[in-house]
Amino acid sequence: MNAGALAKAFLAGAKNLEAKKEWINELNVFPVPDGDTGTNMSMTIMSAAKEVAAMENPDMKSLAKAISSGSLRGARGNSGVILSQLFRGFTKIIAEYDEVDVQVLSDAFQKAVETAYKAVMKPKEGTILTVAKGMANRAAEICDDTTDLIAFCEEVIKEGDHVLSKTPDMLPVLKQAGVVDSGGQGLMQVMKGALDSLLGKEIDYEIEAPAKSAAAVSGDSSSYNIEAQAAQEIKFAYCTQFLIMLDKPITTKQENEFKEYLESIGDSIVVVADDEIVKVHVHTNDPGLAMQRGLTYGSLTTIIIENMKLERDEKISALKEKEMQSGAIPDAKQPEVSAEPKEQEPPKEMGFISVSIGEGINEIFKGLGVDYIIEGGQTMNPSTEDMLNAIEKVNAKTIFILPNNKNIILAANQAASLVEDKKIIVIPTKTIPQGITALINFIPDSTPEDNAERMNTEIGTVKTGQVTYAVRDTVIDDKEIKQDDYMGIGDAGILSVGQELAATVLDMAGQLIDEDSAIVTIYYGEDMKEEDANAISEKLLAEYPDVEVEVHYGGQPIYYYVISVE
Repeated sequence: MNAGALAKAFLAGAKNLEAKKEWINELNVFPVPDGDTGTNMSMTIMSAAKEVAAMENPDMKSLAKAISSGSLRGARGNSGVILSQLFRGFTKIIAEYDEVDVQVLSDAFQKAVETAYKAVMKPKEGTILTVAKGMANRAAEICDDTTDLIAFCEEVIKEGDHVLSKTPDMLPVLKQAGVVDSGGQGLMQVMKGALDSLLGKEIDYEIEAPAKSAAAVSGDSSSYNIEAQAAQEIKFAYCTQFLIMLDKPITTKQENEFKEYLESIGDSIVVVADDEIVKVHVHTNDPGLAMQRGLTYGSLTTIIIENMKLERDEKISALKEKEMQSGAIPDAKQPEVSAEPKEQEPPKEMGFISVSIGEGINEIFKGLGVDYIIEGGQTMNPSTEDMLNAIEKVNAKTIFILPNNKNIILAANQAASLVEDKKIIVIPTKTIPQGITALINFIPDSTPEDNAERMNTEIGTVKTGQVTYAVRDTVIDDKEIKQDDYMGIGDAGILSVGQELAATVLDMAGQLIDEDSAIVTIYYGEDMKEEDANAISEKLLAEYPDVEVEVHYGGQPIYYYVISVE
């Protein structure tokens, strides 16, 4: 194969994966409505395919670069990142040749597997990695026996299908759910599409630009239109944050009294205390009252007060000006724009990027000091490029990234490895509550290393439960699940299943709460009402009188409730 033939094979593999993505999504073990392996892998490979399709007469080196860089930047989700690493290793070998034969392909398969395994901290067998390794091993076995490229590829793919069929024997959770590994199946569709191209089958090689998915927005922006933002009422004008350096440890009774006082003068309250420091966040119309009460416990430091009404008005003004400049407002006189570049402000020491989803959760993250929010998470995993774009926008020497989803951590780490001018620290938060806990435990006066250590420790103290519905019948963790049942999913698996939402939530919460639990926080989703969440809160308080229960609007889609227990 020359570069032109290999480019066509790659595009055919990408198209075949794209066509099968929904089928692959349905292979996800958990029958949740956000199954996204096929989507993640498809968007990863289509990012590279777009670059390959734009090349007129590629040589092998430029083709290798397009496949590697395109998939690397477009990688999203664990399966997508692993796929991009397979391509990265594969292209390191082919870039050195003008034509690819059986031996070069075998070497490239070996390098692909080696690169992908190195990228995963704890490789798990029975996954896409195992399928790739099986094909690479078979390629090495037969590459000396034939020079027939098509026969070689057919035999390698046959072995890949065989290994894929065995994945349920390697991962009991696959066998119980009655599915093969979805990532491995996605890889096989790439291979089979590429073979179709070699066989001369009729294939549409046209590549459309992949749809923009995860929207990255700055910490002080919103997805509302201008009119909606202008009409939005801000009940409490000042976002107030400060640390109290305690004269003596604060008691639980004092902490609760302080919270009750803050609730009487504002909302969006966060109070976190240890033996030496209390971190306070409140939206209020009189910051002085909050600080005066704080002074009764000790001295204040790191005081930040922001006028949210003024910020809102300035933002709306800027948006209107931007619309006028872009011609969005017809017949508007275009303002003169200075040709002089805006002077870059000096970078601050530390900044935050957080993945988030849901209007209420976005606001909580912004209130806790997140500089840039990447809209994504359960329903759409942001890509490595989304991460890189966000990093570019945050003017800080050290940037912490909170993925808030186990399927986004690899993409965040991959982005961090590509940045040279800033220090990037990925805090491996797997849930939204872990991300919130990490931020609450951030201390501005500490070093990045001390903060990272503290945050990593504290996120381990948070238990998370999430309630959604089943999209198909299955059996998981010895629980029989019917389509449309409610499911309470914990950090390590499914905790509760039922046909009544409130009962499922309470059952799940009961399995999360133990004698060490102090705070239960309920984030209710976009389809839920506050009174329903409050009713669940009251039942939890009645059953567990020793815990404190808080209710917040999360606004997250798909998941009716997200509950944290600390």
